[in-house]
Amino acid sequence: MNQRTPTLLYIDDDDALARLVDRGLTRRGYRVVHAASGEEGLERIRRASAEGGIDVVALDQYMPGLDGLETLEQIMAIPDAPPVVFVTASQDSSIAVTALKAGAADYLVKDVQGDFIPLLHVAAEGALRQAALQRAREEAEAEIHASRDRYAALAAERELLLREVNHRVGNSLQIIASLLHLQASSAAQDEVKAALTNAMGRVAAVAQVHRRLYTSQDLKSVVLSQYLDSLLEDLRRSAEGNRMSRLTLKAEPIEIDPDRAVAVGIIVNELVMNAVKYAYPDGAGPIHVELISQGDDLLLSITDDGVGDNAKADPRSTGMGQRIVAAMASKLDASVERDPVHSGTRVVLKFGRMPAAPGKTSTAAAS
Repeated sequence: MNQRTPTLLYIDDDDALARLVDRGLTRRGYRVVHAASGEEGLERIRRASAEGGIDVVALDQYMPGLDGLETLEQIMAIPDAPPVVFVTASQDSSIAVTALKAGAADYLVKDVQGDFIPLLHVAAEGALRQAALQRAREEAEAEIHASRDRYAALAAERELLLREVNHRVGNSLQIIASLLHLQASSAAQDEVKAALTNAMGRVAAVAQVHRRLYTSQDLKSVVLSQYLDSLLEDLRRSAEGNRMSRLTLKAEPIEIDPDRAVAVGIIVNELVMNAVKYAYPDGAGPIHVELISQGDDLLLSITDDGVGDNAKADPRSTGMGQRIVAAMASKLDASVERDPVHSGTRVVLKFGRMPAAPGKTSTAAAS
């Protein structure tokens, strides 16, 4: 594949020196275009794209009309301007500093015999390499920015879809819970009514997580204190009569992932409903839910001041609630213990903020 011949624009009012530059650089593989003034050079650069382009410019300092520094300033204002090698016969180093600060890629001192042409070739080659590296850097940065923009757009779209999914799942679960409530209300047998009510509470506990997710700015975690507050409010509304009027919550604002929040919610639902049914045979009483942090662990307790171990076994009990608590505790890798010194019933769960490491043995043990 043939490499394109680079074009150098030599801006100098000295025609004789321009011919020397033309011959010298043509032998070295360049196409040389001459402009006799700064104005002509600027015009050639501006229309260069239509004529094959200018790859590099060699710009003389002393010229009638626009001098080299003035021309350089205007070249640098042209979009995608080619690199400029500043050329002068002056030995004054301040000119070099001024030219480089103004944007020149390189600087060299010329002579009238053309002995500087090899140096001009080296400077032009260096300027072209520098320009190529700069273009590559800008293209890479542009691609990085474009990739970031695409990623941000995809992430925003994904978040919107996840929020919509959680919205729809939450609504669907709420519909199911409402249907179970209607079915329980029309059930004639107490056992069927109780079973449907319990199922409704379990579905509502899961629905609350999805409701939290689609109304939250963070789709990756659930604030347990807010979730439990809403869950207990659902339980209060669904309870018959005044049996949950003294249901209280004390919880720290702890965040966990949605799957673990579901397990916590179902456990709280089962243990609260258990206390409602068995702790106070003669009516309602206080039921306390508390969530606190203890280092890397969380402690969740459900407490009542009811009959405790003196409660008579209910022949209608199927043990489903205990099996559900044990299953959800296993999911959390939680220990489940009864407080032996509490006069009523106090069940304490201890589990980590994060899922257990793979291979760790569950400590769950439902009572």
